[in-house]
Amino acid sequence: MGINLSAMSRKELLDLQSNVETALKDAEQRERREALEAAEKAAAEFGFSLAELSPDAKKGGKSGKAAAKYRNPANPEQTWSGRGRKPQWIHDALTSGADISDLEI
Repeated sequence: MGINLSAMSRKELLDLQSNVETALKDAEQRERREALEAAEKAAAEFGFSLAELSPDAKKGGKSGKAAAKYRNPANPEQTWSGRGRKPQWIHDALTSGADISDLEI
């Protein structure tokens, strides 16, 4: 490849960069498609589909929101699942002498 980058203007370089980024995205999509087709063909040779060989691939994303385990007695709309940081109302209740089991739903 004989492109003389030092002879190009800034605008020409930006255009070239944009074209290269587009070409890279297209190449990646093409290679992904080819890899998927090759994997499907290989699985079919053994009598399977890709879905049968990778059941976890269908699951994606996070599971739903965790169920609430604790409720604020002063404000029943405030709940906590027990995951992550303790809300301020939990800290306040514990410092005032309440037991965590007192806040369970």
